[in-house]
Amino acid sequence: MDPFQSHSIRAFALFFGPMLLPKAISYYRSVRSAPGRHGLSVQPVPPTIRVAIFMLSFFAFLLVVKTLPFASPENVFAKTQSRLQIPVDVLFTRIAALRPDNVYTPWDHALRSKFVNLESRLLYFQYGPEVLAECIFCTADEPKSYFYYALPSLLWPHIGNLVVLAIATSPSVTGKYGSQWRGLATICSGVLAAIEIYLVHSYNYQANARALRLHEIDFFYWTMRNYRFVALAALDAAVAYVLYLSATNRAFVQPPSPAERIEQVNRALVAARSKVNAVGIVKNTIMRDEDLRSRSQAYWQHEVRIMGEVMEEREVIDGVNDALSNRIDIQNITRDAETYTHNVLRPVLEE
Repeated sequence: MDPFQSHSIRAFALFFGPMLLPKAISYYRSVRSAPGRHGLSVQPVPPTIRVAIFMLSFFAFLLVVKTLPFASPENVFAKTQSRLQIPVDVLFTRIAALRPDNVYTPWDHALRSKFVNLESRLLYFQYGPEVLAECIFCTADEPKSYFYYALPSLLWPHIGNLVVLAIATSPSVTGKYGSQWRGLATICSGVLAAIEIYLVHSYNYQANARALRLHEIDFFYWTMRNYRFVALAALDAAVAYVLYLSATNRAFVQPPSPAERIEQVNRALVAARSKVNAVGIVKNTIMRDEDLRSRSQAYWQHEVRIMGEVMEEREVIDGVNDALSNRIDIQNITRDAETYTHNVLRPVLEE
């Protein structure tokens, strides 16, 4: 790296670091503490979220696999260790030696007809073998024609990955946990596609004309292809991770909507009413059964006797007197009790 660039980066970090680092720490703490503020606890991963995370992880794995050499398109110059200026006959003699039974493939024939000039070889490094071999209307005199032909192949990986993200963040599949990331995932996919198209369109393919050795050649197509798949895999992995965090209430928690809060309160009231009814049924059963009623009365008589003995102890008496005289305002408690009683009995008194 250029010393000037290194110094600039260091100065940038020293200037903005003290301002950005506290904000980043504060944001991280607010994200982690959000579940507690909304009264939510960590929960297991829902089944639909588990399926979405597996799908995203699987596609991220496939994208990473496509960056490996055996899954990449063939680079005839790198495979034959040939320089850019190598004669066509020599280059394809080396290629034939690598083919089964020394038989050329259809792409070999197409590339041989294109490699007669330096311009086509330079475009080969920018757009790859498929575009040069299959485009029948593209010419080296119109380099942009290769870009127009390559545009669909540049967009297809992004579109396919966008479909996967759309399924994983669909409200019908992952509910509110996925829908909150749907817009951001779509924007990130569009940004990645736009960046790649811009880089391919603005690439100066003629810079390779000065390369005299193989290692000096910039294999732009293969490098950009790897960057594309790694970026898409990172996006899928990031969406899977935030889905996991939000679905388990570990971070990025959305507070319940008013309708959800009302529903929760209604469920709590129904549960409380059911318990009260159950207690009433049990109490009614006890009062109707002679044996149970006698046991209940014996229990409460025993309880009254025990509590009476406890309240007569010196330590308890001193503690109660201290609380009544120093820590408890009897007048306020009496006033609150009268207000509560009046509010409860008001409908009865009005009738």
